[in-house]
Amino acid sequence: MLNFKNCTLAQLDKLFDLEQIDDTQAFKTWLEGQAEISDLARQMLTMLGRTLKDHVHDWNEAELIQRFIGPVFTLVNFSSKKFGLFAEREFGGVVEGTEMAGRPDGMIASGFRVPERPYFCFQEYKKETDPSGDPAGQTLAAMLVAQEINGRRHPIYGCYVRGQLWFFMMLEGREYCISTPLTATRDDIFDIFRVLKGLKQIVAELLKS
Repeated sequence: MLNFKNCTLAQLDKLFDLEQIDDTQAFKTWLEGQAEISDLARQMLTMLGRTLKDHVHDWNEAELIQRFIGPVFTLVNFSSKKFGLFAEREFGGVVEGTEMAGRPDGMIASGFRVPERPYFCFQEYKKETDPSGDPAGQTLAAMLVAQEINGRRHPIYGCYVRGQLWFFMMLEGREYCISTPLTATRDDIFDIFRVLKGLKQIVAELLKS
């Protein structure tokens, strides 16, 4: 049994013959997609970014989640009757004969009261300094299980956060991409919001297929 929290990119690459690549068309389409940002959302994001800049070096993981990451996701509003954002829900599966499980900090999955089919895997929120473990590996481990749950029919999306830095990920087949970091204390915060709004639309479309 592999626990997500103990996984590293090096370990997963070797175990499942994975390859990190720079880009795919689907990844570019997601990261470069357009999304409207209302005046209210822009004001809120500006305030959140300033607060993060003041406190990012001092907050622990719970404070980072409660005071910055949670409000950003609330602005995007992933809540619906068909899918939602779920936090710290245990899930697992078997990937090429290896049993894997864990409790990721967050996932976007189909379902109303409980998560059913995950599409966005899975934020591991870390402090700016001295993070424990490999957040990219932890996120990718959960993405691999989500891929199996979805029958490998479409890409699986992901993100991990380290302090002010946001890294977006995509897994397709046995190849995965990791973006260059977006810095939430700068104007990148609007790009983070735009990418998350694009993800909301992607998930809505996947539920129709």
